[in-house]
Amino acid sequence: MIEVDGVTKRYGRATAVDDLSFTVRPGRVTGFLGPNGAGKSTTMRIVLGLDRPTAGRARIDGRPYRDLADPLRRVGALLEADAAHGGRRAVDHLRWLARSNRIGRARVAEVLELVGLDEVGRKRVRGFSLGMKQRLGIAAALLGDPPVLLFDEPVNGLDPAGVVWIRTLLRSLAAEGRTVLVSSHLMAEMAQTADHLVVIARGRLLADAPLADVVADAPSLEDAFMRLVTP
Repeated sequence: MIEVDGVTKRYGRATAVDDLSFTVRPGRVTGFLGPNGAGKSTTMRIVLGLDRPTAGRARIDGRPYRDLADPLRRVGALLEADAAHGGRRAVDHLRWLARSNRIGRARVAEVLELVGLDEVGRKRVRGFSLGMKQRLGIAAALLGDPPVLLFDEPVNGLDPAGVVWIRTLLRSLAAEGRTVLVSSHLMAEMAQTADHLVVIARGRLLADAPLADVVADAPSLEDAFMRLVTP
């Protein structure tokens, strides 16, 4: 599971994350919600060891990300669709990642097929649409068949069929007992995808509860969200 324990992150006088604590447990999709600038991306970067917290700590199965051997086998993440070099073929991008984490080449073909890119795998990434880049990023996250997965706005650039596909994929991954954390601004989509919600604003925790509890006295998740984040 993912544990965020008293995490604070400051940039000079600005506080991006303020004494934030929550746990993401396996077997369910946890939606990570908040307005722009709430600290969601910063928190995810801290979990993945890309940023150091000013205070507190983040752990995956009890250990910091930096201490994980072959990390792609433990954690998969999609933070930015443009992570792959534009001049590289999609299959080569995945093969390089696989080799660096001792993952067999056969797995590359498996994930390309899983995300629907098997027919364009030998094309260069610069020619991909945003939706195709998102699918490639998801393939990279799934490459090591990890038990822990983090996705930041995974539906960006996807057409309606792609949105249904990623929703089904996320729920199936959770049903397999994996830990799945998904950051999104799309309330209607989160209402159909998430089992549990962590809501933050101004870097602080506002809610950490099952979806049903958050929306219990509101007509929609969007209404519940606005009540939580509006000062």
